[in-house]
Amino acid sequence: MGNQFRIALAGVLFLVGVPVYAHHAFSTEFDTSKPITLEGVVTNVTWENPHVFFFVDVADVDGNVVNWKCETRGPNGLAKQGWTKNSLKAGDKVTVHGYLARDASHMVDGRKVTLADGRKILSGQNN
Repeated sequence: MGNQFRIALAGVLFLVGVPVYAHHAFSTEFDTSKPITLEGVVTNVTWENPHVFFFVDVADVDGNVVNWKCETRGPNGLAKQGWTKNSLKAGDKVTVHGYLARDASHMVDGRKVTLADGRKILSGQNN
């Protein structure tokens, strides 16, 4: 093999490996021993790779409103489950079942999402 081929091959392998390295494992970010249920109102949805995020205002026990960041699958994974960019929007009342982030931030894995009318837009399967 020539040097040019080796350099090109190394470059391709590096570029292919970068997204895999940058993507985190579920268990490194979320704690399955800390399930949580949130009820609140969606304030924002960001539909982008590698994950779709939505934010929910939730009143705590003292009545203070806390904005929670909820992580889901990426757009392609959600589309396979029937999601569109309009499945969840600001103003929707939701119940979110998931797991707390290990860093104790107001972040949760949005494993199951149910709208106020009872429709489940994420069932937790393949999530």
